[in-house]
Amino acid sequence: MKGIVLAGGSGTRLHPVTRGVSKQLLPVYDKPMVYYPISILMLAGIRDILMITTPDDHDQFVRLLGDGSQWGVSFSYAVQPSPDGIAQAFLIGADHIGTGDVALVLGDNIFHGHGMGGRLAEAAESTERDGGCTLFGYRVGDPERYGVAVLDGDGRVVDIEEKPAHPRSNLAITGLYFYDGQVVDIARSLKPSDRGELEITDLNRVYLQRGEARLIDLGRGTAWLDTGTQDALLEAGQFVQVLQHRQGITVACLEEIAMRRGFITPERALELGEQMGKSSYAVYLRRTAAEFISGPDGDVARWQ
Repeated sequence: MKGIVLAGGSGTRLHPVTRGVSKQLLPVYDKPMVYYPISILMLAGIRDILMITTPDDHDQFVRLLGDGSQWGVSFSYAVQPSPDGIAQAFLIGADHIGTGDVALVLGDNIFHGHGMGGRLAEAAESTERDGGCTLFGYRVGDPERYGVAVLDGDGRVVDIEEKPAHPRSNLAITGLYFYDGQVVDIARSLKPSDRGELEITDLNRVYLQRGEARLIDLGRGTAWLDTGTQDALLEAGQFVQVLQHRQGITVACLEEIAMRRGFITPERALELGEQMGKSSYAVYLRRTAAEFISGPDGDVARWQ
């Protein structure tokens, strides 16, 4: 399965901060925002990842992430000339996807929860095995702001509503999606919406009409954070700070995930930590890699 991180858009809700830097490069506590969605793909076992950025921000992402080899993954890059909808990512990434399966995650979405890695790996496996699409739902207090899934009595998706005035559900569809090899052709068949965008909800409805859409309810034990406003960005940073301080972990430590997934050796993770200097991120990585070398005790599903 291939992966795509959609890190385009103009970030107008965060102006003036984002007039000079991409939203997805802003810090969420101790690391760039884009580390969080990348960590989700890596936890799912995905190693071939396309970064879609704006033309102006392309060079900054390349400088930050490189080719991904330091984490045992492969990054390639493409640009989204204008923000013409989430589903446009599949047209831009058509060559990257080919005829295989793909996971798309939005560059400003943060997920964290116990066992998240295991659930992601299972979703990737089920999509590859059974086809169709796998969506992820999260219950919210303001469903009129989101695309929401309507379920039947057996928990199956029967409808998807986009920002409904009178929601029939409070189960928002998050910015994480797994699709089979039909997705590029479906994206090509879409017509722009009234706002001139290729809507991800329209793409998901095609799968739903074919009876090929599944939804995983992330449940109360998982946090989903959308960092699109100043308040949301601040809250996300505070969430990560409290979690890391209380539990002694680092959320979205890409080197640790790569080590625990077997993408790189513990010795390489330790070396990367030594190259980072005195930051708290580096100190954590060095300690974790050293503990792993002396006696690995980690189940990857615990880590994000």
